[in-house]
Amino acid sequence: MPNELTKAVYTCKVTVHGGRGGHAQSADGRLDVDLSPHGDAAGKGTNPEQMFAAAHAACFQSALIGAAKGAGVDLSDSTIVAHVSLGPTAHGGFGLAVTLDVNAPSLDPGKGRELIHAADQRCPYSNAIRGNVGVKLLLNGRPLG
Repeated sequence: MPNELTKAVYTCKVTVHGGRGGHAQSADGRLDVDLSPHGDAAGKGTNPEQMFAAAHAACFQSALIGAAKGAGVDLSDSTIVAHVSLGPTAHGGFGLAVTLDVNAPSLDPGKGRELIHAADQRCPYSNAIRGNVGVKLLLNGRPLG
């Protein structure tokens, strides 16, 4: 059963023309980007996987910073490296796989694991893909365990 919103706090509108080799533009004009299929060396645009990686990492980091702040930890200097893979699935069609690597060298591993799991529960992108996309969470390049 999908998560139903009790209230929409933000809604955006983006129009795409031409699919992976086309163009995307938001109604407010802030997003205005050419699209190129992955592997298209001649293409000058981005692809949906790159946009998803950026969006998921940005959202996850905001959730992480919020969880950390609530625990009295400053993670404003952390970074998130997102890897989004596209490939065929065993049941046919294509799917995604995600790895999010939280880079925060000064963070205690135990506390880091706690905060990353809290962020994973708060992040709307994590909640949207849970159960549908394989996700690996790392801290400084190491699996959380």
